[in-house]
Amino acid sequence: AVFGNIYYSQISLHFYIFKIKVASPSPANDHDLLFFLSLSFLKKIQCFFQTENELSSKDVISVFTSGGLAPSLGIINSTYNGIFHFNLTLVIAFYFILLSHSYLWLDNIPFRLFVFCFQTDVAAVEEWLVRITLHHGLNIYATEGTLLDSVREPILQWSLGTVMAQSEVNKLSPHVVDLKAAKCPCANDVALLGFILNTTYNGVYIGLSFSGFWNYHDTKWYDMTDTIYSQLREEHTDLTLIDMALTNHFLVILTSLGLFISEDLRYPTPQHLQLSRADFCGFERVDYVKGKLWYNERCFANREHFEVDYVTVTFDRNRTLSESSACFYSKEPFLEWQPCLPHILKGVKSAPSSVITFLVDQERDTGVYLFHNRVGLMESTSSMTGKPNLLPKFPLFQFPSSFSSPVGMIFHPRSHFLYAYGNQVWLSLDGGNTFKLIADFHGDIITKTYHSFYTSDITFVSQSGKVYLTKAGLSKYTKIGNVADKIFTLYYDHLGFIHKLTPDHFEAGRSISTLENSRSIFGQAPDMGFETALAPQYISLNEMLFFAYVPLNEPPETVHTKKFKNIHYGKLIRSRKTGTAYIRKILQHEIPTGFLSSVITEMIDPFGIEEVNESSCLSSSLYINQSGNFSYKLTLDPQTLFQDTDIEKTVVIPGHSSFLITSILDGKNALAIATMPNRVPNNVTFLKDSWFLYNFGQRNGRTWNIYSKPCNYWLQQSDDSTSLNIVKYVDLGNSQNLEVKIIPNTKVLVGDPTLLEVKAKGIFDDADSYIMEISVVSRALRQGSTSLALVVWEAATECFVTTIVPTLKSSCSYLRAMRHIPSESIPVEDWIQGVHRDSQGFNMIKTLPVNYRPPSNMGIAIPLTDNFYHADPSQPIPRNLFHKSKEAGKYKQCANVSTREECNCTDAQKLSYAVAFSDCREKVPRFKFPVTQYPVSLKIFNESVLIPVKSPYLVTVTEVNLRKNWQLKHSVPVKIKKLKNYLEPLLHASVYNPLGLNLSIKGSELFHFRVSVVPGVTFCDLVEEFQIYVDDAPLPFPGHTLIAVAAAVVLGGLIFTAFMFQLRDIHPWSTFWKWMRTRMSAA
Repeated sequence: AVFGNIYYSQISLHFYIFKIKVASPSPANDHDLLFFLSLSFLKKIQCFFQTENELSSKDVISVFTSGGLAPSLGIINSTYNGIFHFNLTLVIAFYFILLSHSYLWLDNIPFRLFVFCFQTDVAAVEEWLVRITLHHGLNIYATEGTLLDSVREPILQWSLGTVMAQSEVNKLSPHVVDLKAAKCPCANDVALLGFILNTTYNGVYIGLSFSGFWNYHDTKWYDMTDTIYSQLREEHTDLTLIDMALTNHFLVILTSLGLFISEDLRYPTPQHLQLSRADFCGFERVDYVKGKLWYNERCFANREHFEVDYVTVTFDRNRTLSESSACFYSKEPFLEWQPCLPHILKGVKSAPSSVITFLVDQERDTGVYLFHNRVGLMESTSSMTGKPNLLPKFPLFQFPSSFSSPVGMIFHPRSHFLYAYGNQVWLSLDGGNTFKLIADFHGDIITKTYHSFYTSDITFVSQSGKVYLTKAGLSKYTKIGNVADKIFTLYYDHLGFIHKLTPDHFEAGRSISTLENSRSIFGQAPDMGFETALAPQYISLNEMLFFAYVPLNEPPETVHTKKFKNIHYGKLIRSRKTGTAYIRKILQHEIPTGFLSSVITEMIDPFGIEEVNESSCLSSSLYINQSGNFSYKLTLDPQTLFQDTDIEKTVVIPGHSSFLITSILDGKNALAIATMPNRVPNNVTFLKDSWFLYNFGQRNGRTWNIYSKPCNYWLQQSDDSTSLNIVKYVDLGNSQNLEVKIIPNTKVLVGDPTLLEVKAKGIFDDADSYIMEISVVSRALRQGSTSLALVVWEAATECFVTTIVPTLKSSCSYLRAMRHIPSESIPVEDWIQGVHRDSQGFNMIKTLPVNYRPPSNMGIAIPLTDNFYHADPSQPIPRNLFHKSKEAGKYKQCANVSTREECNCTDAQKLSYAVAFSDCREKVPRFKFPVTQYPVSLKIFNESVLIPVKSPYLVTVTEVNLRKNWQLKHSVPVKIKKLKNYLEPLLHASVYNPLGLNLSIKGSELFHFRVSVVPGVTFCDLVEEFQIYVDDAPLPFPGHTLIAVAAAVVLGGLIFTAFMFQLRDIHPWSTFWKWMRTRMSAA
């Protein structure tokens, strides 16, 4: 993988450039598929075939394009997936790296995706998965990469200390005795590597990589010695790193001189990262050097209020009477460290003498202990309510005495799978209530574990350097090799590639396949067979038992080396001659004598039998009779003889017990032991060709091997574009559905079954594929998160996907919001221009005056609200004559600036209805007076789906500027009326049914409404705001009233006068004309 950088404005992203070798019938036609992000606005991607020459590349692309195939690019994380398709049109482009013309596909990613993703606040942010295929839905030319937002990743914003040159790092290598690696929970490509030094050197030195340690020289090294010494009260020596943990927001470092906690990584400063020291009374350097940090790795991207990191520190010593504990834990910001153990554990007569590990299970809100006491090794789980209480949640689990050398306990990242390890490995699927033995290493001890959340890989490394692999949730494991380096650590990057890190170089796996991934580091997969003979026993034509032979004189301490173990479960037995069988079950037993273990196998390829030229005894008949309590004598005809090479071969007789030859008495007679003593044909002769001979011995070199089984299972999600570790939010009263296509032998496991109601059912489709449908419902008013695991029990450890671990959050999705749907949709272009006319030519957009404030109930000229609209501090404030108006009005975005340009209003803020951005709002929807029966249409936006707001989502409506002259009308069914009557006294506000809600406004100018869903029906704070400007209104009070009264008085006076004239028989009009004629005559 080649690493590159992409820059857009102030945003820097990191992207892997991949080459994929594509198999074809002719080696000469193999090609590499290369894709990259161009530097142009971070939107254009060019995809082409890199071949020996331009013509070959053009031919390949032309063939696929003519068939309608073009690449597709998927950008995926746990909550989002988007598929972008390349154009089918061929484009000739000049690219400076190739220094030649290239024929390629082009794709333009919508800029809205990057606006959605690229925020600038520093926080734990999930690393994106980039998946490209030749054509969406076809699994050809497929590859995956990662996309890292380096601007928001917390640890990348800091200078950890003094930057070191490579020459300075090289000087440290001879003094390094061990390595410690820690990776970011949300972006595993961001990781730290620390040197543990011997006493001849002094200091804390940490390397930072944002590319997953692919290249040794890309690691940036820091010297943090001075930063740590600044926190010590006096000069000290013999300082070195002991352990470290990188949480979502903090870096915790355990050194030989104390425990140090970083500043909050979300708030970077130009200075070096500062550390604070946690004090533990009575603990000195001799204790710190034997300390360990324990951290339950979980990604808190889009963090919920109930999500918090915990870190535990344990010291390998017994506490004294004056000390509260030798184990302490804390939650972020890690300022207060509490003893892990309460003073008294219920059900335990005396307090444990040594705490090995303490972890916090956030799914079940419990603390899980692993400790020694007087009766042996025990595990306990206690309820957590801020700190461990005295009441155990589960009864104590007692490990057997064979688990004699425990080392620690760890949760698999982002899951509820709990592993306890040491000379054995135990797995708990229920939060520590019960455990199941996975592996027994006897004298060897597992000292380190390494995990990949993406591939579910778990690697165990023993003190002898042997490396074992399992998959999260599986009860099988395999040996993948050995590590010869004395000083090393392993590390999984974000895509699950394994890396071996040493002080002076790094090695990386080159394939996501389990076997190929480890082979480049640990060599060829080892043979997991053991040095003894096997005796086959047919059960049916397709099933066979293999018994492992243990000689009677075998020393007790080595008996376990000649027995089948858990490691052999799910593996393949292969004969050197021919034949393969799949191990389905392992049996441990005391009888028959000489066989202490056996396996039930399923025949894949028949095993080859011995020929006469290999064992001449096959040309004779065979007589069987008992010779002793458990041995049998096999006798041949005189003309043939047994040979020494026949020892440890097995006589197989259809329908009867098999016999493993253990010794040759003479040429005619041999001693053997039976695999099934109850089915021995005693004193019976079997003619030639009625019995057979199999060679599974090891006398002349072992003739059989045990290897891992290739993957032959496929777990397919209903949508291949989704993440393997998808996060689903389940709001109160809502449900989520998951669907996967799998094999029937699959189990669904829930981390906390009390949080959500989970139901699963399986059906066969028309193609006889087994589909499992899972529905999740939230019915309780309780927030939290839990993992849901789908484990394919029969899958081999070589399968890429054996476990899918979705995370279910009983909470509100950060993508869930309530939206008001306007009665008239106005395009963005019209908002910018300020003109949008309806069918009657009325402009429905009102541009507000500068520093506008809506009127109050006291009149238009007396605004009393604190909210400015279209704010500009450099312009005068209208309607500011009265004292109350001068006291009201406060700038928000424009506070403490002198011009509107300095308010830094974005285009989105200028179009936002939120009162928080009222300073920026310039234009609002405009309606004619009066507004009657305006439909308040509300919908919930949830992951690109609009859901109408209806019961039980009742709402309250307020006018943010405290204006009156508006009224709401809604329907109130009987059920809603009961809820309404119950909620209104509690909320001290009117409650409305959102379905069919209508608004009438009798006032003028701007009305700003806020609609809120009542609490108790959703985990979300569903609030929406909308604005209506009422224009062309009549004169405000009292002008309109005065004019109406005056007009009525004048009109009434005229009518009364006319009536009186008519009553008195007075004709003013005739009198007027008479007077006019008189004047005219006089003139």
